[in-house]
Amino acid sequence: MVVAPDGEQIGVKDTDEALWLANQLGMDLVEVSSGSNPPVCRLMDYGKYKYEQSVKARESRKKQTRTVIKEVKFKTKIDDHDYNTKTRKAAEFLTEGHKVKAVVMFFGREITHPERGRALLDRMVETLDGVAVVETPPKLEGRNMSMILLPDKVGLAARAKEAKRLEEARKAEEALSADPEEPDTEEADAKAEDAQGS
Repeated sequence: MVVAPDGEQIGVKDTDEALWLANQLGMDLVEVSSGSNPPVCRLMDYGKYKYEQSVKARESRKKQTRTVIKEVKFKTKIDDHDYNTKTRKAAEFLTEGHKVKAVVMFFGREITHPERGRALLDRMVETLDGVAVVETPPKLEGRNMSMILLPDKVGLAARAKEAKRLEEARKAEEALSADPEEPDTEEADAKAEDAQGS
């Protein structure tokens, strides 16, 4: 069965005749369905078809979002300033839509107190409330304890809405303070008359 490029059926043809027809039209004869009786072949420009398929595949890959896991490492004896810097960086990653893997590294005998690492990770979850959701709870892997955080889409949307509202309020306040007061028209007319009279 031979099918024309526009989808119209030409009819059942001998293989040699179908190949001759394809050659006359400057097209390729492509087998579409080998399991049917008779096999179905289509006349088409196979190179153009392959190119269109690759363009479609490229477009679909562009639309896919790639999940990136960013890693933030802590020591059990971390200073408050370092802790704040690292959690701020984790919040940035989460607002960009990345996953964050928080890792607490144990050195030497610190491994005998895994509760310190768990307390640090729990503190991080509290700090990132409204920004992150725990995907994988803290677990010990060798000399490291890790957990994976996902962006909290609802919390981030609420924060973005609140930030936008505050920005609009600030702009409105600036606009009000920037407008000079309307001059008193009676006072302006009196000054103009005095100037003409002198």
